[in-house]
Amino acid sequence: MKVALSSDHRGYAAKEHVRAHLEQASHEVVDFGCGDGESCDYPDTGIAGAASVANNENERAILFCGTGIGMSISANKVVGIRAALCHDELTAEMSRRHNNANVLCLPADMLGEELLRRVVDVWLGTEYEGGRHERRLQKIADYESNSCCK
Repeated sequence: MKVALSSDHRGYAAKEHVRAHLEQASHEVVDFGCGDGESCDYPDTGIAGAASVANNENERAILFCGTGIGMSISANKVVGIRAALCHDELTAEMSRRHNNANVLCLPADMLGEELLRRVVDVWLGTEYEGGRHERRLQKIADYESNSCCK
């Protein structure tokens, strides 16, 4: 799978850890920064990573900041993105099964390396159920396409 990664400075170490894990599992990784752990603003890197999914350049994206909240807010401003802030395997699974989340936001300051790997693996490995969930996602897509705030 082709996966975009983005982080701010607080998420940099977690991003690099997940990058190595993804590459070991033979995923193609595209990095949208932060490149070296120096201070940067999460909207810059998060929106770039999310937009790459919305533009069909990457299949999914994983974004990291200290709490995951800033990345989640930023990514969800991109039309067509369904970003989910997940803290464990269950929230990762449900974000895919019921919400077809195409962006995973992770709180780098709150999850250890082992849990990060498990959450990422569950999120990447879980399929969207469709069915009754489709009409709910369609309502979101309809709002996006008719919104005055594009």
